[in-house]
Amino acid sequence: MSSSFVTPAEATVDLSAIRHNAALLKEAAGGAEMLAAVKADAYGHGLVPCAMAALEGGASGLGVATVREAVALRDAGVVAPVLAWLIPPGEPLDEAVAKGVDLSAGAPWLIDEIAAAARRTGRTVNVHLKVDTGISRGGATAEAWPDLVDAALKAQAEGVIVVDGVWSHFACADIPGHPSIDRQLAAFDEAAGSLPGVRRHIANSAAIVTLPQARYDLVRPGIALYGLSPIPEMGGFGLRPAMTLTARLALVKKVPKGTGVSYGHLYVTGRDTTLGLVPLGYADGIMRNATNRAQVLVNDQRFTIAGRVCMDQFTIDLGDHPATEGDEVVLFGPGDRNEPTCQEWADSLGTITHEIVTRIGTRVPRVHVRQGDRE
Repeated sequence: MSSSFVTPAEATVDLSAIRHNAALLKEAAGGAEMLAAVKADAYGHGLVPCAMAALEGGASGLGVATVREAVALRDAGVVAPVLAWLIPPGEPLDEAVAKGVDLSAGAPWLIDEIAAAARRTGRTVNVHLKVDTGISRGGATAEAWPDLVDAALKAQAEGVIVVDGVWSHFACADIPGHPSIDRQLAAFDEAAGSLPGVRRHIANSAAIVTLPQARYDLVRPGIALYGLSPIPEMGGFGLRPAMTLTARLALVKKVPKGTGVSYGHLYVTGRDTTLGLVPLGYADGIMRNATNRAQVLVNDQRFTIAGRVCMDQFTIDLGDHPATEGDEVVLFGPGDRNEPTCQEWADSLGTITHEIVTRIGTRVPRVHVRQGDRE
C-alpha cells in the first residue's frame, strides 16, 4: 500500500551521474576491468539502482563487504560477478555459494569454510586471495601468504574452488608520493608472482587516477563512482556528485535578540530575527558536530546551522531573508546552484565525504532519477 505521507527530507540520487562516473573511471583504467564497489548500500546511495548504473557505465563486476549485500544483489536479479570480501568465522555461506557469489579469503581457515560450503551445495566457488601488503587490516601477511596459497591450491585441485584473483588494498593511495605506495606495490608483485595467470587488483579510486602502474587486471573504484573526489586537493577529475540531500522547513518563527537556540544555548541570536526549523538530525546522519559549522541553502542564500544539532532537527538563523514553512533546504549537492557540496560539509566537519553520505539514515528516502547522460 502506498503512503500518503509527504517526507520531510529526501536524498535524490542521479543515476546518470553514476553511469557517467563509471564510464570516466573505466576510461582512466585503460584496459583493466572494473569492479564497482557498492558496499554499504552503495555508499548510502541505494544498492541495487546504483549497482545497475555502474554496470551500465562499464563495470564488469561488483564488490561488497558482506555476504548479505551480495545475496541482496543476486535476489534483485543482478547476474554480473559479485565479490564479497569481509567474512567472519562461522558466516553462513551456502546461500551465497549457491547463488554464484565470489568470495575473498585471507586465511586458510576461511578457505576451509568456503570449500565446505562448496561441497554442501555442489557448486565451485571463485575465490580471491587477499594479501596484506601494508595496511594491516584484512589479508594474509607475507609470512602467512604461502600457507594461504597452499590451502587454496589444494581446494582448487579438489575442484571446489577456483583461485580467480589476488588482491590487496592501499593504505595511502590518496596521498600521492607517500613512501608506503611503492612498498605495497613491491609486496603485491611478490605475492602475486606465486600465482601466475591469476587476475590481480589493488587500485582503489585514488590509485586509478594517479597510479597507472597499479591498475593491473582489475580496478575497484568506490567513492569516485558517486562523484566524490578520492583526493580532494586535486579536484574532481571530471566526476559528477550523484547525491543531493534536501529537506523542507518545518517551522519558521520570529524571535527577539538574545534568544538562546537549541540544547545548551550554543547559539544566541544577535538581533531580532527569524529562525527556521529543519527536520533532520543526528538520527538521520547529520553529524552533531555540524553545530554552528555546516551550511545549507535556502532560497538561493546560504545559512550556517545555528545551535546544537538534535536527534531529529536543527535550526538556522534566517535573519531577514524571506522564507516560509515548506521551503526547500539544500544541505549538499553538486554545487550547481551555489548549494554546499558534500566536500564542503566534510571539510567543515573534519571528516571525509565517505562518512557524510554513508551516515544518511533510513528515515531519509532515496529518490533515484536520471538527469541525462553526461558522457
